[in-house]
Amino acid sequence: MVSIIVTVCNQLGMNRLFYEYLKRNTSLPYELIVVDNHSTDGSREFFRERADVMIENDANYSYPRSQNQGIAVARYDYLVFINNDVLVTRDWDKRLIETMNHPSGGGVCETVCACSNDHLEGRKAQRRLNNHWKRIKYPLRFLFGTRYASLRAMVCLTYGNLNRLGERRWEKFGTRCIEGFNGSCVAFKRTILDKVGLWDERIQAGDFDYFCMVKERSLTVGDLRPMQVALGVFVHHFQRLTERSKHVEFADRPNIITLEAKWGDRMPGLMKDIVE
Repeated sequence: MVSIIVTVCNQLGMNRLFYEYLKRNTSLPYELIVVDNHSTDGSREFFRERADVMIENDANYSYPRSQNQGIAVARYDYLVFINNDVLVTRDWDKRLIETMNHPSGGGVCETVCACSNDHLEGRKAQRRLNNHWKRIKYPLRFLFGTRYASLRAMVCLTYGNLNRLGERRWEKFGTRCIEGFNGSCVAFKRTILDKVGLWDERIQAGDFDYFCMVKERSLTVGDLRPMQVALGVFVHHFQRLTERSKHVEFADRPNIITLEAKWGDRMPGLMKDIVE
């Protein structure tokens, strides 16, 4: 059983497409936990009818605070933190958990990310896919905006059949991983919370920060592996869709600090083994 936690603030068209792919392509029993940060475009009402658990905030809060709200109500031992601008491929959840529990490359891993057009097995493959995506995304977004039909057309023109790409990557890579992180789709075993703790609510760049927290624990205590990217599990990420939409200031902004303020000169050492 999987607890899927997603944070939203408006973007109704994207939320409709996200939910459509999630419902169609998720294999395991799951609960959908939606943290709504004061949506005003109908997104809150849309998810009220579809989420298993709905958290309705009265303002827009930062990513880590919202994720911790989801953890507080999650019931299951596998937690997946996924962006609302992500489209999953068939059996993504089953394959992600299989990858986490596969005893290869250093043993079972307690936190694994799906790969995406942001993060692939190397810089060349990532650049090739991203360039193709951008050639399609920018003209369509300029002409038609980010409505549901436009977003759907972007994906169809980029991949043809997104699930077919997911199948090809699973056949090619299986449970193979590389050290790294992809913050748009991160899976935790609940046990990692006892070792590393919750998301640090002072750091908006939560994926960078949690990677560093896990890596530091792996180096100092040695009881877990660094965060991994599952090369056989593909999701599509629309990339900065939230940032490019009308931004609503975070209500907890006064509490937020930079990664550099927290990690200082330790950060380069923690990040040096990431494969790009």
